[in-house]
Amino acid sequence: MAKYVGALDQGTTSTRFMIFDHAGAVVGIDQKEHEQIYPKPGWVEHDPMEIWTRSVEVIRGALAKAGITAADLAAVGVTNQRETTVVWDRRTGKPIHNAIVWQDTRTADICNTLAKDGGQDRFRAKVGLPLATYFSGPKVKWILENVEGARAKAEAGDLLFGNIDTWCIWNLTGGVDGGVHVTDVSNASRTMLMNLETLDWDPDMLAVMGIPRAMLPAIKPSSAVYGKGVGDLAGVPVAGDLGDQQAALFGQTCFSAGEAKNTYGTGCFMLLNTGTKPVPSKSGLLTTLGYKIGDQPAVYCLEGSIAITGALVQWLRDNLGMIKTSPEIEDLAKTVDDNGGVYFVPAFSGLFAPYWRNDARGVIAGLTRYVNKGHIARAVLEATAWQTREVLDAMNADSGVALTALKVDGGMVFNELLMQFQSDVLAVPVIRPKVAETTALGAAYAAGLAVGFWNAVEDLRANWQKDKEWHPQMDSSTRESEYKLWKKAVTRTFDWVENH
Repeated sequence: MAKYVGALDQGTTSTRFMIFDHAGAVVGIDQKEHEQIYPKPGWVEHDPMEIWTRSVEVIRGALAKAGITAADLAAVGVTNQRETTVVWDRRTGKPIHNAIVWQDTRTADICNTLAKDGGQDRFRAKVGLPLATYFSGPKVKWILENVEGARAKAEAGDLLFGNIDTWCIWNLTGGVDGGVHVTDVSNASRTMLMNLETLDWDPDMLAVMGIPRAMLPAIKPSSAVYGKGVGDLAGVPVAGDLGDQQAALFGQTCFSAGEAKNTYGTGCFMLLNTGTKPVPSKSGLLTTLGYKIGDQPAVYCLEGSIAITGALVQWLRDNLGMIKTSPEIEDLAKTVDDNGGVYFVPAFSGLFAPYWRNDARGVIAGLTRYVNKGHIARAVLEATAWQTREVLDAMNADSGVALTALKVDGGMVFNELLMQFQSDVLAVPVIRPKVAETTALGAAYAAGLAVGFWNAVEDLRANWQKDKEWHPQMDSSTRESEYKLWKKAVTRTFDWVENH
């Protein structure tokens, strides 16, 4: 009898395979980074072949570390960096271009042109998203228009498109030799091509973007058996697929309307479960799919996406050399008592929620001779908390429900200074679960549910345990005056890139 469930977690900077037992505890993990490719300012790419190689390596590595084989796995789920776009040849299995990463801004002209007729929210009612460089549809359009011969091959049915989940599942299930070409509702809802009501590719959107339907994967539930693994996972049902933020929502067991989580990774993503009806946003949030379990109704979310949070710490480490390892930022920030009046708005690839400004670029405001690197480090951490506050304000406005506590996960939640400051600026408790790697856990849960390893979501709720809770300590006048300065700093990032 299979005792475990596996999850392939393909993220922006690394890939890992995690193995969980029935209680949701980690029994094996292996992780490897992949190259970040920056061909031009604002362009960000990955090599899909390298990502697949890393996936194979970490699957093998985690199985070896856990001392188990494929036969011990009841199912495998996949979770992925969303919106990162791959187009490949169905016959050779080779991509025709590097993957265009979600942070990439090269599609700004495409988005601006489409927005001339009807504005940035032209398609929001249909797809839940503003016109922004973030989403996959414009990226596919760019590839078809800029890679020689791509358009003709796509029209002939020789090219396949997918976000990274689709690319991984296709390869996991055989690739050119019978691989299944699927995605789930959560990933499909990030393309600008799926209709929120029908949960199918929208013919009008495909026409607008000039994308042949033959390229597109079949849209499936997030928890369902798609096919069987090959190679190291031979015979294991591939049965879960969730975009990384939706997977974290699932792993945090936010199964009731009104429950929310925030994931602190390369970017920061807050999702609020709004139930089985889409809630349109008037405050700059995304209306997106949360998940769909088998033939049950789909569950929708409001999402606030922030492009740069953990990536700002990496930038401080790699580009400026102010720290040698990411965790050092907390010690550096603790050398000062406050930010010294400094605010750092990391609009490196424009601003996401709630502004959606492709023309914004990063700003450090409030510099004086007094400021030292401790203040900069503190401003870097505070930027994550302030951006989260802006998203929470938008969520409260849209949903009409005031959040009472925030469940948090991801790499940055072990930064005590940040978590305390986050609680301070939100004025609600911040709660970290025992298993902070909720993204992989969510994918494992979806896969396990599909094959009966877990019977119902109530089994998953029983697994969730609190590790630590932070309570607000800042007085409201300090909170609001600092927030006002933050918002002032944000306005200084606007209109930096001139759109011709």
